[in-house]
Amino acid sequence: MIRTIVIALAATVAVGCAPPQGKSEAPPANPAQVVEAMPQTAEEATAQDACGASRFQHLIGTRLDAIDRSTLPEGARLLTPESIVTQDFRPDRLNIMSGTDGLVSSLSCY
Repeated sequence: MIRTIVIALAATVAVGCAPPQGKSEAPPANPAQVVEAMPQTAEEATAQDACGASRFQHLIGTRLDAIDRSTLPEGARLLTPESIVTQDFRPDRLNIMSGTDGLVSSLSCY
């Protein structure tokens, strides 16, 4: 009886470890390239324009409180020097920073 259970258990494990049958997606030609393409820092994300900051460069020098939020991408943040922000890294999030004078001074992706 125990012998039958051990054989059945071994067969179940062997079937569970077998590769799936049917179509499967081919892995990327070079997985290292996929990892390198994803920005890892705010500087990389901004350089790659991951959040579309280049479309909003015209806002530099504009008063932060005069920006129409409805024209910005979802999740965009308007930040002042006193703003408290989360530290989660989202390369697709546009951040519009102002100086102490209230004028937009820079844009970045993080």
